[in-house]
Amino acid sequence: MKKNVGSVDKIVRIVLGLAIGAAGYYYQSWLGLIGIIPVATALINFCPVYTLFKLSTAEKPKE
Repeated sequence: MKKNVGSVDKIVRIVLGLAIGAAGYYYQSWLGLIGIIPVATALINFCPVYTLFKLSTAEKPKE
């Protein structure tokens, strides 16, 4: 798996995932578990959806 999630994208994913999880906890809904997905993709620096669309927010390696 090639890294395709950049640092700003990573922060946004973590914040969004925690917000979704907190909303699920507050409203006592199992849908809050969806927040695991953005947090997990941020922690492993890889998003499978990005590969489908050939996108990357990761920094390019310096040559």
